[in-house]
Amino acid sequence: MSVRDALPQRLIDVLTDIGPMTVAYSGGVDSTLLAIAATAVVGAEQAPAITAVSPSLASDDFDRCAELARDHELNWRTVDTDEMTDERYQVNDTDRCYWCKTHLMEALEPVAVGTVVLGVNVDDLGDHRPGQQAARERGARFPFVEADMTKDDVRDVSRALGLSTAEQPASPCLSSRLPYGTPVTLGRLSQVELAERALRRLGFDEVRVRHHDRLGLVEVPAERIAEAADLHDRISDAVRGAGFDFVALDLEGFASGKLNRVITDEAGAAGTDDTTNGSGTAGNDDGVGVSGDHPTRTTVRG
Repeated sequence: MSVRDALPQRLIDVLTDIGPMTVAYSGGVDSTLLAIAATAVVGAEQAPAITAVSPSLASDDFDRCAELARDHELNWRTVDTDEMTDERYQVNDTDRCYWCKTHLMEALEPVAVGTVVLGVNVDDLGDHRPGQQAARERGARFPFVEADMTKDDVRDVSRALGLSTAEQPASPCLSSRLPYGTPVTLGRLSQVELAERALRRLGFDEVRVRHHDRLGLVEVPAERIAEAADLHDRISDAVRGAGFDFVALDLEGFASGKLNRVITDEAGAAGTDDTTNGSGTAGNDDGVGVSGDHPTRTTVRG
């Protein structure tokens, strides 16, 4: 099956209307399909896929971007973003993602072809996602939203195309593991990355290690909590080996956006709308020594 044959006509129509475009490409299920679809509809030269490289991008995610881009012959390149130099981002307030997307759009502007597009789908329109507003303010478009495609729709098309990302768990930036108010630092991001990488090597593909100061709080899907408990010694070694002093297993299980509860709770207590804040409405999902070979710790690539 050709790519165009697998795409919903409504998505083809949206991409055709947009014309030349630059895909903000993270290697996840959404942006991968968007990059492949854009390439099929307008051509590789008119649809570069650009990955933002920064300390909040895990090296495994960077490697996946490179592999997928090669396998699907994407017009792939990278740009460095410098949100880590921005105190508004570092402070990790509830608008952290607004400043992250602001730096992304600023980095893309000099090199972008046509309109910047993001792999936001209809299901992403809920929760607290200030990054979406920052992107919109700078002219970005969301083709999946315009085509009324949900996450299930994106996965269904990805399956039809035989993409390896079809069943891939979400992998938001490392900073999303830090509770709001915990400053984003290279050390904390590195701890999270090393701990999660070790747990994936133990077979937990869907995992989060939330950074609570000296405590690493491990989240796995609820149906795998008993399995994780049986491996408590290996999990403890892995998380402590990443620089945490204490390790705990979240008995509630993995839940995307769990750290956003503080926003809802505070807004409810104040009697305000829990979807807005100083910068408007990608959310806090659902960030020892820095590893020297980490691609996101270096400068320009690609």
